[in-house]
Formats: sequence, structure tokens, C-alpha cells
Amino acid sequence: MKKLFAIAMLITGGLMMVSCGEDDTTTIEVPVNELEGGLGVLVENNITANTTWSADSVYVLTGRIAVEAGSTLTIEAGTIIKGQAGTGANATALIIARGATINAQGTSSAPIIMTSVADEIEPGQIDSPNLSDDVDGLWGGLIVLGNATISVSGDAESTNIEGIPATDANGLYGGTANNDNSGVITYVSVRHGGSNIGEGNEINGITFGGVGSGTTVNHIEVVANQDDGVEFFGGAVNVNHVLVWNNGDDAIDTDQGYVGTINNGLIINPGDKAFELDGGEGTEEPAHTITNFSVMLGGAGGSIDTDSDTNVDITGVYFYGMNEDTGSSYDFDATTSTFTSIEVADTWDDDGSARSVTAGQFADAAFETLVSNPTVGANTSEFNSWTMASLRSAF
Repeated sequence: MKKLFAIAMLITGGLMMVSCGEDDTTTIEVPVNELEGGLGVLVENNITANTTWSADSVYVLTGRIAVEAGSTLTIEAGTIIKGQAGTGANATALIIARGATINAQGTSSAPIIMTSVADEIEPGQIDSPNLSDDVDGLWGGLIVLGNATISVSGDAESTNIEGIPATDANGLYGGTANNDNSGVITYVSVRHGGSNIGEGNEINGITFGGVGSGTTVNHIEVVANQDDGVEFFGGAVNVNHVLVWNNGDDAIDTDQGYVGTINNGLIINPGDKAFELDGGEGTEEPAHTITNFSVMLGGAGGSIDTDSDTNVDITGVYFYGMNEDTGSSYDFDATTSTFTSIEVADTWDDDGSARSVTAGQFADAAFETLVSNPTVGANTSEFNSWTMASLRSAF
């Protein structure tokens, strides 16, 4: 069996039948590799020309793969991408470099899934047939970089993203164009990632570095990532409908003067904070917005953590699912940030005593209201059917 791929797609196998049409587009017919577990394509080199990944194959990342500036990677709805194991400089990740574009438009019936080669999922499936929802660190993650503004030490215009060796020029992000467009990411689920590249330096499930507001991002899921679920390093990208489940560190992390809006999110059992919200590291301290979230804290290290220079508006958030293991951190500075319409489930001890469990986690936090029935939070129907969390009844 053979398939057509763009010339930039380098995979194992010989070249056959080169042809040029009137549009000067060159295609090469190559044999598709038969990988363990089914039909697959090894991706071994950076993408330097417009390339399409189709839903009838599984694409296996053998290392750190970058879509380089000037190139577009189109990923069809229902496509499965798997990362091989790797740590340190060999950590596996898919990077959309500055000036490159990703066109990943999944659907509710055919989401795009990025996972590990240890996952036996095949085309046409959404849930993993073999991996638990708490297995993490099996590969890296998705990193999207752009030319929007960032606030870093020394007011540098650009810098290197965490999780990628500083020697890789494709890891640069930041610029002056807040309307920069890195493409489209919709109905994408990233699972079992967060491999370690150094002491205390893991790859997030999805990283946005200096990504502009011209980028479309909605309906994203991160499951079982060893580090943060989704992290924003500056930039102005707006994100709608985000679900983070069983991440090892913070669920939503903002840094370096992020100025976008994150709307309608569901966080389930974060490893550390639900929201780790830092301000700018340079002279600029712009504001961002988080709205309409439901957060099942479980054994989380805390709920909200901001710095003294964080400028964030958080509204319409419902916290629930606390227990005796839930951390009490809600470090915030109300002089630079605002917290409105924050509701907390009035959870009682198992023995029926009058002390609410929430007293330990939200003591003296004047911004919250204890409720039995929430009036704020996420519209969780946006996550039905296409997320791993939905299929496993996590909410």
C-alpha cells in the first residue's frame, strides 16, 4: 500500500514517482511504514514545506520535531500522533516555530489525539484501550511559538521557551505583533506527556509562547501530563473550552505578561495549583482574564496562586471536590488582581461535624461564597463525547 506525501515529509523508505504539476507543487510517492500496532509513518526530521497528516495513518514522532518558519502543518480530523519516549535533549515534542502555522481542526466526533507510542489507540478510536488516565511523562507535548509580545527580564523582545534546549533556534518566541497568527487548534487532546529535559524542567502538555490573538484555539484537552497542563508565556492568544485532568503540576499557568482571555474551562484533580498566575518579568505588567471555570480540586496543592505583580481578572469560577489532602494555598494580591463571582462547594467532614472542609482551603479568602448549588462555572457540555475525561466519566 502506498500514499502521497509532500516532499518535506521524510520517512523511512525509498522514493518513487516524482511529478510536478502546473502549480509547481512536487509530491513524492513513498511506501508507508508498517509499525507495530498498525499502519504508521515515522516522522524523523523537521517540517520545512507545507505538509498534511491524514487520519488513516498514525504519525510517530521520533524526536523533537519542529514545523519551521514559512511552513504549514495540516492535521486532519481524527489523526493520531504518537511520541516516542525520550528525555533530556532527546525529549520528543511537536514544535510550531515562530512564523510557522498549524492547521489542526479536529471535530467532536473525530478529535486529533497526541499521545505516546505506549498507547495502543488506533485510527477511529478516541479513548485509549490500555493506558490509565494517570500515566504521565511518556513523551513531551505540543509547543506553539509566535511573534506576540512577552515581558521578560531585561525587556528582551524574544527568548527561548522552557522545555527545549537553548541551542535549538526553533525554540525562540516573542516579538511585537500581538495579532500574530500561528494557525488553528480545535478539538485536540494531548495525553501522557511531560517528559523531563533537565532537573525540574519538564515539557507542558500544551505550551503557548508569544502566541498572538490571530491564532484560533478552542476545545483542547490535556490528560496526565507530568508538568503543567497548559502554560502561557506572554502572548495574546484567546482560548475557549479547555479541560485539564490529572496533571502533575499546575493546571493553568500564565507568565511573562500574558494578555489574552481563557474562557470556559474544566480542571480535574491538578497535582499542584489549579491556577498559577505570574505577572510580567520585565517592566510591563499587562492584564489577562480567566472566566467560567469549574475546578475539582481533589488532592491539589492549592487553588489560586498569584504574584504581587500579577494582573488578572478571574470571574465565574466554582471550586469543588475538596478533601483533607487539598492544599490551602490561595496566595493572591487583590491590589493588582480582581476575583469576582467565585463560589466554593460547602463540603463537610465525613463525620458530619459542623466544620466545613473548605474552611481549611479558603480561610480568610474574602472573595469566595460557600454554596450548596453553584450558579457559576464551566459549560461542561462542550467537553462531552470527544474528551478522554468524558469517556471515562471524570465529570
